[in-house]
Amino acid sequence: MIDRNKLVSRHNPCLNAIQTDSPLSVGNGGFAFTADITGMQSLYDLYSEKHTPLCTMSEWGWHVDPKGGTFTLKDLEMTEYDHAGRKVYYAVDRRPGNGHIYDKLRHNAHKFSLGRISLNIENEGILPHDLADIQQVLHLNEGMLVSRFSAKGKAFEVVTVCNSESDTLGFHVKGEANASVLISFPYGHHDMPGADWAREDDHISKLTKKEHNLWLINRTMDDIDYNVLVQVDSGELRPHADNKKKHLFEVIPNNGKDFSFSVSFAKTTTSQPPATDLAFSSCVNSSKTFWKDFWSNTGIIDFSKAKDARAFELERRMVLSLYLSRIQECGYLPPAETGLTLNSWYGRFHLEMHAWHSAYLPLFNNAKLLEKSLRWYKDILPQARENAERNGYKGARWPKMVDPEGIDCPSPIATLLIWQQPHILYMLELIYRQTKSHTLLEDYWEVVRETIDFICDFLYYDDNDGKYHIIAPVIPAQEEHDPKDVKNPCFELEYFRFGISTGLKWSERMNITPPKEWIDIHDNIAELPTKNGLYLAHENCPDTFEKFNRDHPSMVGAFGLLSGEYVDKDFMLKTLNKVLDCWKQETMWGWDFAMMAMTATRLGLPELAIDLILMDSPKNNYVASGNNFQRTRDDLPLYLPGNGSLLLALAMMTAGYGGSEEMPGIPKNGMWEIEYECIGRAI
Repeated sequence: MIDRNKLVSRHNPCLNAIQTDSPLSVGNGGFAFTADITGMQSLYDLYSEKHTPLCTMSEWGWHVDPKGGTFTLKDLEMTEYDHAGRKVYYAVDRRPGNGHIYDKLRHNAHKFSLGRISLNIENEGILPHDLADIQQVLHLNEGMLVSRFSAKGKAFEVVTVCNSESDTLGFHVKGEANASVLISFPYGHHDMPGADWAREDDHISKLTKKEHNLWLINRTMDDIDYNVLVQVDSGELRPHADNKKKHLFEVIPNNGKDFSFSVSFAKTTTSQPPATDLAFSSCVNSSKTFWKDFWSNTGIIDFSKAKDARAFELERRMVLSLYLSRIQECGYLPPAETGLTLNSWYGRFHLEMHAWHSAYLPLFNNAKLLEKSLRWYKDILPQARENAERNGYKGARWPKMVDPEGIDCPSPIATLLIWQQPHILYMLELIYRQTKSHTLLEDYWEVVRETIDFICDFLYYDDNDGKYHIIAPVIPAQEEHDPKDVKNPCFELEYFRFGISTGLKWSERMNITPPKEWIDIHDNIAELPTKNGLYLAHENCPDTFEKFNRDHPSMVGAFGLLSGEYVDKDFMLKTLNKVLDCWKQETMWGWDFAMMAMTATRLGLPELAIDLILMDSPKNNYVASGNNFQRTRDDLPLYLPGNGSLLLALAMMTAGYGGSEEMPGIPKNGMWEIEYECIGRAI
């Protein structure tokens, strides 16, 4: 039996200096607080300058800025394309006459930072040069961040923790000098910090005392109201002495050298947690229970007996990826690329990334956590139908870049992407294989049916060869191609076939006769495009490896993420080797390395699988916090699809897939003795 406590704790992140690329976070799945080395957000300006802003975010914290008007897609001039002789329209181009509407639709709704909490020592803020003797540790087994440091020559300790049952933060401060705490609130914004500190007159922060140690700040900002409850164990909360700052409040403890307080956030439409839940001790107990349960039951791999020097780093990435995913990607909405740490693409989530974020969950014994966000697909089914119908298609077309309402966002790329369509089928199938739940089949049959109806209707039947094709306009997973030139992208063809095959399996399980066209289309989808024994990006791209050898080598995913029902293994082996030989590695993204490792695993190359998943590359870098840091992009200081894909690949490499042997991705060279628990087999 694996000693899980020992395994997890040996990867507690420890910082001994300010590391702006690795702020540490606490959270509960749908709420997260990201701190600097003071355990709060005291060095806010420094981290923002270094492109890793410190935010407090919840999945319910969405804002629409009404300035400049509000619009819908009906107000936007669409781009016209030809699709097999008929006209189709997509929200692609930002034209001179529609630029304002285009930008408003992209930027709204956006996630925003709920507030900033910072330490104030002897009535002064903290600057980086004030700090020394830094020792910050995130205790993963308990979800507690302990920050020790000296500020202006005085020693301090700050404990930061998040309640698992409400969006409540608990803090304990102990120091050699008097301290207070500043709580401030910005106006919402679509940029990375999710905050506009200049628009003080455009929102309201109203303070009311509720009980002897409990205060309520009611926040009103355009379309959202939320409450902030502040409990101070011994002291008070009051407006800051500078009365010009309308949204700045100060926690003033009776004993500024040793005090606790908590801050709880909730939309006004939800019930507030009772005051007894707000105590720091309650937050600690809640967090300890939450993390004990998680680490006791999640899938885990013990690499401690491996002799390969890289094993410790792979185990570290696994543990921290599990932690980061659990604190900010396990709510009722699909996650954004940067989760609840900061805003990427205005905080919107990208559905083509949902599987890379979250498909590992059922394989790591957490199927219920994945199903929470899959319910959202049921909620937005009417919008997905409308999205398909806009261009005359049947069924439900899932959007790409969205807010909670599920309406596609204008983009040069987003509305033309299609590889997100089968994701919901892939994730549902993973859950079913782990749970064998007939209730799941019944609950999601409508989603499955309408997803496949769209896939089938989107495919174009060519009388000349009797095959079904993916034709222009479309942008494949490798977003480097002109949508007017793309035909039969390799990965998408195989993924569409997989999607229909999944629907046929579900029909059989439910004793339902599937539509005849499903079977006909499945059996007659066009062959995957090849040239000289290599799989191409798409049929009209014979120079894939000469002129398009950048971004995602998505063709290898047809026998990596997917089981490759119609893939030639010899062709795929040759293709993978060609990618490794000529691809511009620095242009690959975090999940590409895990995808290639999965392909190597299916090809029976475990040594290569290890090499790929740990490849030294600018976008396969994992910093001290455990985040996959895309070093070549200032707008992506972290990239959670990299973390999720790593876990998905590890499940396949250990527990295997389909009819494979056990541990097909682990080398049998005597250097990789490992153990694993609670991990299921991949597709």
